[in-house]
Amino acid sequence: MVDPQALTRLERAAGARVRELRAIGGGHGAAHYRAVLADGRELFVKSGAALDAEARGLRWLGEAGAAPVPEVLFMREDLLVLPWLPQASADRAAAERFGRGLALLHGAGAGSFGAPWPGRIASLPLPNDQATSWPAWYAASRLLPYCRIGRDAGVLLPADAALIESVADRIADLAGPAEPPSRIHGDCWSGNVLWSGGQGWLIDPAAHGGHRETDLAMLALFGAPFLDRMLAAYRETRPLADGWRSRVPLHQLHPLLVHVCLFGAGYRDAAVAAARAALGAG
Repeated sequence: MVDPQALTRLERAAGARVRELRAIGGGHGAAHYRAVLADGRELFVKSGAALDAEARGLRWLGEAGAAPVPEVLFMREDLLVLPWLPQASADRAAAERFGRGLALLHGAGAGSFGAPWPGRIASLPLPNDQATSWPAWYAASRLLPYCRIGRDAGVLLPADAALIESVADRIADLAGPAEPPSRIHGDCWSGNVLWSGGQGWLIDPAAHGGHRETDLAMLALFGAPFLDRMLAAYRETRPLADGWRSRVPLHQLHPLLVHVCLFGAGYRDAAVAAARAALGAG
């Protein structure tokens, strides 16, 4: 249950009494609620630790005015409050709108790779040290930290870790043409796109300045609906560099390593296969 003091803060911020508060699940140390206020407004409430990075990421993505992002209505300490978005199913038109919006979001750019706040992905810290070169930054801030965690936990074998370190060593050859920092969601798997009102809304970001191919590779990782139309609309709005398809495993390697760290050996084979494919594409 939401702490009574947090509930009082919510009511003060909303300017109305909370008439109904219903638990709707959660994960990675956070609890989720649907709140209905006395004036009829509906809110999504997330309660837990380390929500600052999510709130800052949502605001930063929303500043671009591109892909739909929920407004942060209230953020303080252990409470994040957003508008309630009634969930619907994706369709072809919505997927195409989302692809165009994502291209515009990426085109809004970022000052550097990384972000000026400590990052978070699920329940894990996400290094956001800022840099001007994506290949070296991706190796140092996305691949090697989670490779070490997986190796130290005994989930990745020494040979697995050596393979991933080989990807990091060869990253300059594998990364493709240089691109400026894009404003990316950073954890853009299909579960973090909420379909509502004919739009795909970006939720639960690990936002930072990154490579735009990362978001697209994440959408493919667990199967976004109408992905072919989404990608076609994206490419019509902002063409991708030659060879982008061959680099998908490289960009999927980081989220797969995160899954290894969070969920264990069930993701080991997929991470190792992505590392091999990345090296093979290079």
